Amino acid sequence: MTTAATAIRVLIADDQIMVRQGFTVLLNAEPDIEVVGQAVDGHDAVARTAELAPDVVLMDIRMPGLDGIEATRRITAPPDAAVKVLVLTTFDLDEYVYEALRAGASGFLLKDASADELAQAVRVVAAGDALLAPGITKRLIAEFSRMTGARRTPPRGRAAGLTERETEVLSLIAQGLSNAEIAERLVVAEQTVKTHVGRILVKLGLRDRTQAAVFAFETGLVRPTGY
Repeated sequence: MTTAATAIRVLIADDQIMVRQGFTVLLNAEPDIEVVGQAVDGHDAVARTAELAPDVVLMDIRMPGLDGIEATRRITAPPDAAVKVLVLTTFDLDEYVYEALRAGASGFLLKDASADELAQAVRVVAAGDALLAPGITKRLIAEFSRMTGARRTPPRGRAAGLTERETEVLSLIAQGLSNAEIAERLVVAEQTVKTHVGRILVKLGLRDRTQAAVFAFETGLVRPTGY
């Protein structure tokens, strides 16, 4: 049974008290999740994260003062930052979502998600995976292509260190495939895929799968053909 010491610690940052309280009730009902605090805006989120050291921050994007994008950037900026940020948004095509992912968010979730979806999203992000469903990823690819098309540059020199198989794995990450799905596609063990993903992150100096996908889109290392 999960104990308080091993429960996923969550901070909820939203300027609406009803959202904060509602999510707190829903998440505290889960045996493996504990809401350790709430923040009313971006400045508060940064301060409370430093104070409470949560595993996951549920971050609203549109808040007064310091918005969720800049708060996310500040929270995830330290090289040793372990906290994951899960962006909350009202619309799945909110233009700010893309900027939040660039700022270091590990994924995003609609505010009308069910209690089960909310809890599972927290678990996925806490485990180090990106919360990017394939359908959402296709739209992300299209949007990144549109937003960066005019300024896309060739893949940075650091990407040259990837092997052919690692580049293939990176392409599949950018398409929204999970490790299990990548393993099935490449006909290899899932542990082998995990090893490749780890090496990709180290070689590119990235924190997680979301950053890897963003890197692939923005550098043109993975082309959005077909989306």
